[in-house]
Amino acid sequence: MQRISVVGNSGSGKSTFAKQLSALLNIPHIELDSVFHQPNWTQLENEEFRARVTTATNDECWVTCGNYRHVIDIVWSRADTIVVIDFPRRIVMWRITKRTILRSLKREELWNGNREPFLNFIALHNPEKSVIAWAWTRHRHYHNTYRAAAEVSDNGATWLFFTKPREVRQFLDNCSGRA
Repeated sequence: MQRISVVGNSGSGKSTFAKQLSALLNIPHIELDSVFHQPNWTQLENEEFRARVTTATNDECWVTCGNYRHVIDIVWSRADTIVVIDFPRRIVMWRITKRTILRSLKREELWNGNREPFLNFIALHNPEKSVIAWAWTRHRHYHNTYRAAAEVSDNGATWLFFTKPREVRQFLDNCSGRA
């Protein structure tokens, strides 16, 4: 386990898991959100995003987190392990709502100077403007997409599906025992 891709719905805990795993394994963490979202929430053009992800995943060891369809082929073709955080919708929605409220109130910087916008609460009807609405509407999609991808995957990567927070804790505890 040296090149690990962590995917899952927004609010599932994929970034937290990826950071913890990279620390335990002492390998770099690549948060795809921080690559894609430049200052003022400016999004990289697809070609530039792909180039930066290609460079970042050229190393021998890394842990990425993120669901970007424009680069998933790059990441997964290089990954030896793909971790899917696939918690029930009720857990994801509790986490994403709590996280969004806290980040907004604290004005916490996420990456590249960006902060959680208050629009996440106002635009709950619009998944393109609210991460809370995005998590709600994309939950089933991510579940189905990653299950199907694992079925047809032929790159030799090991697929791990975590459907309960307890499974994530146990996995990380086992990794810390190896370190």
